[in-house]
Amino acid sequence: MFIVTVTYTAPLEDVEPWRPDHGDWLERQLSSGSLLVAGRRKPLVGGVYLAPGMPAEDLDRVLATDPYVLGGVAEHTVLEFTPHLVVPGLEALTSYD
Repeated sequence: MFIVTVTYTAPLEDVEPWRPDHGDWLERQLSSGSLLVAGRRKPLVGGVYLAPGMPAEDLDRVLATDPYVLGGVAEHTVLEFTPHLVVPGLEALTSYD
């Protein structure tokens, strides 16, 4: 499993025009299962994604298609981990290695 942080590399006024395409991209990734969770960071300096276990190269290919990255207004940092302990109801997350 992966935690992906998104950090804006441009001022918010330069990020804003990319937001609709980025939102559509997020919806596609969530629908396909390439991402499990997506949300904004506070303060608004980027976002955070939770991605299931997959080869790191596959995740890199997915993230490279993010309109924010294509527009040059954000970058991703990826942290891989193996969830072992979860609250009741999220047991399925431990199946991702």
